[in-house]
Amino acid sequence: MEAIEYKCPNCAADLKFDPESQKLSCEFCLSSFNIEELKKLKEAAGEKFLTEAELQDKQDFEEHTSLYHCSSCGAQIMCDDHQTALFCYYCHNPVILSGKMTGEYKPGKIIGFKLTKDRALDTFRNWVKKRSFVPDDFRTQQQLDKLTGLYVPFWVADCDIKADFSAVGKTVRSWTSGSYHYTETKEYSVVRRGTIIAGGIPADGESKIDDALMEAIEPFNYDDLKPFSMTYLTGFFADKYDVDKAQVFPRIKARASQAGKEVVRKSIGSYSSLSVNMEQYTIMKTDWEYMMLPVWFMTYKYNEKIYEFAINGQTGKLAGTPPLDSKKLKMFCMALGIGITAALYLLGGLIF
Repeated sequence: MEAIEYKCPNCAADLKFDPESQKLSCEFCLSSFNIEELKKLKEAAGEKFLTEAELQDKQDFEEHTSLYHCSSCGAQIMCDDHQTALFCYYCHNPVILSGKMTGEYKPGKIIGFKLTKDRALDTFRNWVKKRSFVPDDFRTQQQLDKLTGLYVPFWVADCDIKADFSAVGKTVRSWTSGSYHYTETKEYSVVRRGTIIAGGIPADGESKIDDALMEAIEPFNYDDLKPFSMTYLTGFFADKYDVDKAQVFPRIKARASQAGKEVVRKSIGSYSSLSVNMEQYTIMKTDWEYMMLPVWFMTYKYNEKIYEFAINGQTGKLAGTPPLDSKKLKMFCMALGIGITAALYLLGGLIF
């Protein structure tokens, strides 16, 4: 008899049968499925083969992409073979050439930079102007020169979500007639079951960049996605991903489940109260796209802490927490005769 192997529809790892749950479970992304569900998914899926053009693109990527290694923080920086990486944009230490890339790291899609470095710098300068208590050298040209055009590796997922929701909704109506006051309570069975498709959920594949920072500069407009070409790397750098699909899946799952919940809750009418009996969102299948997305990136070291700043290279949206010069703040407080806590409260929006 031919042995049947089942791969996880979410992260492609091997599934193992769990006697306790009587389901096939993935030990990497913690998804679980019954056998009937997997059979249907297996029948619906077709095998994908690379075309001759895709094979050539993969070979070009391997031949013309250089990989640099930072011995200080471990970062791995990619760029085309016409450009040389001299420093690490995370810790600013020198990097050394360590070889070529393999085809498995070739992205499928890319969004090219739309925001020039000059415009990105203007955005950053305008943002810094509103922060009165940052260190003086945070505004210097030497610091601004560290702003780097970086293609960040992203896993972008389309998820099929099985929604199962049941609740009791109550409406309460009160009125007065004559000398009597009436209250009418009606109960409704609220049920939502079906499949919800949540598309384009991103999660960066770089462990050295804070995940919250990357989420803060979303969204990216996927209408600008193009098939990956080495020409986009000209004049820019790129990160080699070090977080794979299985590792980012918990983040994808949380965002997909939240999206499913929002869809279900929006479909429910207005009730005086809603008592939920069951609410479950299960990710049944995940289609992945590995892509590079444009980010203007900068780090700043102050009092032994690294501060990260990012500007969406497509939309110009900026995120980051500025360093606080405690001496400047103390002098400000002394001038006003208030405490530091009060100053932080009053000027919270200006400082941060």
